[in-house]
Amino acid sequence: MATNSLQSLHHHHTLIKRHPIDTSPTTTSSSSTLFLKPTTSTTTATLSHSLSTTTTHSISSSSTTTPSTSTPTPTPIPTPSPSSTSLDLLQQHLSNQNFRQADEETRRLIIALAGEQAIKRGYVFFSEVQFIPESDLKSIDQLWTQFSNNKFGYSVQKRIWKKANKDFTNFFIKVGWMKKLDTEVLQYNYKAFPNEFIWELNDETPMGHLPLTNALRGTQLLNCILEHPAFAEIDQEDDEKQGSNQETGGGGLFAKTLNKRGLQSDYSF
Repeated sequence: MATNSLQSLHHHHTLIKRHPIDTSPTTTSSSSTLFLKPTTSTTTATLSHSLSTTTTHSISSSSTTTPSTSTPTPTPIPTPSPSSTSLDLLQQHLSNQNFRQADEETRRLIIALAGEQAIKRGYVFFSEVQFIPESDLKSIDQLWTQFSNNKFGYSVQKRIWKKANKDFTNFFIKVGWMKKLDTEVLQYNYKAFPNEFIWELNDETPMGHLPLTNALRGTQLLNCILEHPAFAEIDQEDDEKQGSNQETGGGGLFAKTLNKRGLQSDYSF
């Protein structure tokens, strides 16, 4: 009786263990094999399913992130090499009325056109201005005059300089590179670069205000640019105020008065 109950209990236990794998046909007669093989098969199936799921997820993730890498981004303005003499970037800045950037690009172009030694040191000696091709300097000037309604440019500056009888103190006042001080006695001082200069084209912007020329080492560099053969035709134009300037003795009484008041020769812009 006890033996029959034990066998019945064992048979019932066997049926419980076999139930999870009843969906797969099994031909093995051994009880131990019956338990081990389905367990291994189930594990393998689980791993296979896990790997398949992971792989599918990885592919899905890759396909979703790929479009984000191809999203168009604003193209930055390329920085030309120091030796580049292309005027494309200057024209772009001027056409967009970005006069601050145009001024910086003009300075870079003057250095590049002046030769290898100027490029290496990062600035131009006045004696190197003669090496700048006439056609290139004319092209730079024409771009400035074209996009400023003839208000900016080296040729505009030269006409103003000639009318000031080539006196730089008077010239700096006329083009707005100096500012009047709030004093009882008439005095001027040099503007601070860059905040006190005007980078917009409006009615209040003085004629010839741009481009700037660094005169930290004196006015010889600017003098050589304005006297460059590229602007020789301006010398042939009639100077309407030549007679009145000569009567004041060269630089003009106003300029001499300013010089007597101790203006410093620091053209740091």
